[in-house]
Amino acid sequence: MSERPPAKAQRLRVRFSRGPEAASIGHLDLARVWERAFHEAGVAVSYSQGNRPHPRLVLAAGLPVGVTSEGELLDVVLAERADPAALPARVTPQLPAGLVALEAQEVGMGLPALPAAVRWADYEADVPDAGDVDEAVRGFLANDALDWEDTRGEKVRRYDLRALVQELRVEQRCAGSVRLGMRLRCGTAGVGRPDQVVKALGLPAPSRVHRTKLVLAEASPAREAWRRRGRFVE
Repeated sequence: MSERPPAKAQRLRVRFSRGPEAASIGHLDLARVWERAFHEAGVAVSYSQGNRPHPRLVLAAGLPVGVTSEGELLDVVLAERADPAALPARVTPQLPAGLVALEAQEVGMGLPALPAAVRWADYEADVPDAGDVDEAVRGFLANDALDWEDTRGEKVRRYDLRALVQELRVEQRCAGSVRLGMRLRCGTAGVGRPDQVVKALGLPAPSRVHRTKLVLAEASPAREAWRRRGRFVE
């Protein structure tokens, strides 16, 4: 007799924040933290079949260790339906300090995997107010391309840094510090890193990097209908 397929009753998209207390949690560990929190909150997560079933839970994009955020996303498929509006209050008490579920909404089962939908990420980076930051930003944006080399350990990565930056601006100044705002590519076409942008500006390393939003690909009207109703409509 064939094994009965696991139940897939509902797909939820959760937006959450990661504060300084949780900034040291790595990507894989973060997924496990969420799996455990859903279990302890009594939320029935759907699992795959096979010898090693895994939860149908996926984070939108990796967040470097040490970076905080208020705009992280995850998708989770549930075996039993749950009220999206009530989910954050159920799950947050089961999360470690620094992680907070902010909101949840139902999305269509047939939508593409969440990581494939991510296009850009918005960041804030706080740097010392050293030199002419405004001129450095203008100079960076004036480039059509910027050949860049990023060395991590023995690995050297070469790429066009300018192509990964859609927006870059000075947002505010306060007590000798400058806050830069930037929108960087985040997806299969490349991943921009705020620290590398700051380095290219000739500025000291940022004292704080905070991700404010993940920007997803715009859905077509048919996809939006699928998201709302679970089926395509004319």
